[in-house]
Amino acid sequence: MSISATLTAALSGLSASARAAEAVAANIANARTEGYGRREVTLASRTHGGVEVTGISRALDRALLDDRRIAGAGAAAAGLAAGFLAGAESAIGLPGEPGALGSRIAALESALIAAAGRPDSDAHLGTVLAEAQGIARHLAMVGETVQTARAEADHAIAAEVGALNRSLEQVSALNAKIAATSAAGRDPSSLMDQRQQVVDRIAEIVPIREIAREGGRIALYTAGGVPLLDTGRPARFGFTATGTIAPDMTLASGALSGLMLNGRPIAVTGPESRIAGGTLAAHFAIRDEAAPHVQTRLDALARDLLDRFAGPDPDATLAPGAPGLFTDLGGPFDPAQEVGLAARLRVNPAADPASGGELWRLRAGLGAAVPGDPGASGLLSALADTLAAPRTVASGGFSGARSASGLAADLLSGVASARLSAEAEAGFAASAAAALDKAALEAGVDTDHELQLLLQIERAYAANARVIQTADDMIRTLLEI
Repeated sequence: MSISATLTAALSGLSASARAAEAVAANIANARTEGYGRREVTLASRTHGGVEVTGISRALDRALLDDRRIAGAGAAAAGLAAGFLAGAESAIGLPGEPGALGSRIAALESALIAAAGRPDSDAHLGTVLAEAQGIARHLAMVGETVQTARAEADHAIAAEVGALNRSLEQVSALNAKIAATSAAGRDPSSLMDQRQQVVDRIAEIVPIREIAREGGRIALYTAGGVPLLDTGRPARFGFTATGTIAPDMTLASGALSGLMLNGRPIAVTGPESRIAGGTLAAHFAIRDEAAPHVQTRLDALARDLLDRFAGPDPDATLAPGAPGLFTDLGGPFDPAQEVGLAARLRVNPAADPASGGELWRLRAGLGAAVPGDPGASGLLSALADTLAAPRTVASGGFSGARSASGLAADLLSGVASARLSAEAEAGFAASAAAALDKAALEAGVDTDHELQLLLQIERAYAANARVIQTADDMIRTLLEI
């Protein structure tokens, strides 16, 4: 080999070492950067000696990345479900907790028993009225909590659909930039890092799998196989948010918007869904399934309270079917209008002095025209017995006969059981996601390995520099002859 060829080979080695050192430095600097893919310099020998950098590859375990994204989406979705159920449980109130629904029903029963011992006492009768009103307000508050959760889910869906559309457009644009950069012979790794960050955001909303295409492009499909981005323009999602959501507004009735994909409706939840598993599906499940289920059981409890006291048993002063202690906005209850009853439940105005009624009607009968015997306690005792008596509930999916307190306990138990299941699912999904995150980190930048590699690069650089020094010495010697 000639001296000039030796110099050329050594210089190419120095250049390759410099590029390799640059890649190692970038890897160490970005060891904790989200979406960063480890850089590796690809080398090849030259025909006439030396080495050349043929490219910089971005190390990526695509299967691991897909699994991590799907697990992360599942954890986020389960967390949303658990959060809603925890909020509903808190609104209902835990057993024995002051102000809880079960405690309020027990307090009304105690107030009726105390008033039966002193039927002439307006203070005792006032306590009965206050406790009954407290139950009605509590049911309305829980119902409002449920509907607020539905409205928040609806707004979150709209926000996520907008973010999903924007992100898909960004990935499509980055695909084009990456392909153009690769075709020009430049390193597109930084653009790929940006793209991965965008895809990670999409994956939390809708679980996806990434497929490599030529030119550094990628295609995106949901875990269920729905194409979101491949050739042509990206998929377009559609959704219309609803301002205020009432209990009777449902997807089936057309009062609420469903999800559209490229102008066609697509199932989001249930066995037919091909985009389930992420936060988008979780918000739909809260709005259309979990929250309406809690509302249905809440309305069933309100109906039970209304039915228990309806005339003429136990209050013989009332006509058959006439509202008793509880009413539907002051009037009789229509079974066909049960949805939303919890928010409409009111104490009979005939017993409320603030509404023009009289407290003595709690003792004499809500349909009584005169106060009657101030010592009569029969109706108050009958009302307490009615509240504690087991009854078969007409709606809500409750099984068996229950007292009013037992029904409240069943309502809370159902929500708590669902919350525990959701939390267990969230915990499992979070553990899986954490394990996959750890595996992804292990497959990513290992700073110890990078430093060892840097030492090898330093030795290679020093060796090439020594070759150049030796060649220089040889040339000087030749020139001195």
